[in-house]
Amino acid sequence: MVTALSHYLDSVRDNLKLDRSTEREVIQELATHIEDELRELKDAGLSDEEAANTCLTLMGSAKTLAHQIYESHSQGSWTQALFTAMPHLLFGLLFALSWWQGIIGLLAMLVAVLSVVVYGWWRGKPSWLFSWLGYSLLPVVFAGLLLLYLPQGLDWIAIIIYIPMALWLVCAFTLKTIKRDWLYSSLMLLPLPIIIGWFLAVEPVDRVPEYWLQRLQDFAPWIGLTFLSLGVAVTTFIRLRKRWLRISVLVISGLITLTMIAYYTEGRLSVPAFLALIIVMLILLLSPALVERTLKHTG
Repeated sequence: MVTALSHYLDSVRDNLKLDRSTEREVIQELATHIEDELRELKDAGLSDEEAANTCLTLMGSAKTLAHQIYESHSQGSWTQALFTAMPHLLFGLLFALSWWQGIIGLLAMLVAVLSVVVYGWWRGKPSWLFSWLGYSLLPVVFAGLLLLYLPQGLDWIAIIIYIPMALWLVCAFTLKTIKRDWLYSSLMLLPLPIIIGWFLAVEPVDRVPEYWLQRLQDFAPWIGLTFLSLGVAVTTFIRLRKRWLRISVLVISGLITLTMIAYYTEGRLSVPAFLALIIVMLILLLSPALVERTLKHTG
């Protein structure tokens, strides 16, 4: 009896996808409810085994119950939504207000992101953390940009060292977040196709910094606008309850921001590159679901 009920509670816990504090409260309430139900059934004359089987039947499928609990507890507050959107808003303001041109602004942004990531990880990975995690990968992106200025003949460093390390780091972050909920992995990866899209639109040519720095200056207000729109999208994401609506918000926001890049760059982002970016975006946002499913089957 105890084993069956323990397995039931474990199954509910595995499918909840809530933060640790909320999960503990929900499981404790559910365990208390089951104990009360068992007591009533045994007082009615049922044996321990009969009472346990009847209780499990009345409770229904663990996955269905977990899904119902998720929808009733998953909606974040406006404070949580604002804090989740904050890195997108800060990154948008970084360009909209031309703070990106000063080393102090860039360093302040990086320190703020890393500090919040460390704090959030230490606090048990609350839902607002995952949008910050995506921006903690920016040093990896910047390191890749610096490789453009390596002397001729040293390009092999990018292939042999940087690319495997960058892929490993992104995969490691993704696997860590998938353990909580694959949707938060998608939330973390949301800015990456946008950053790649703007990089392609800026078109660094002949490794001349002055050229693409001027292009960055020209596009800075629109870069800021795309990231501000991501902030609005993730605010909506946190405030929604249903998972399919959350998935829709992430995909639609990715499509809208990539379209904004293509529109504001006036054809500098070619059609093949635009379509390739959409494919990359869909892979980044939806592949965590497949990975989570594979991990559950192999686990």
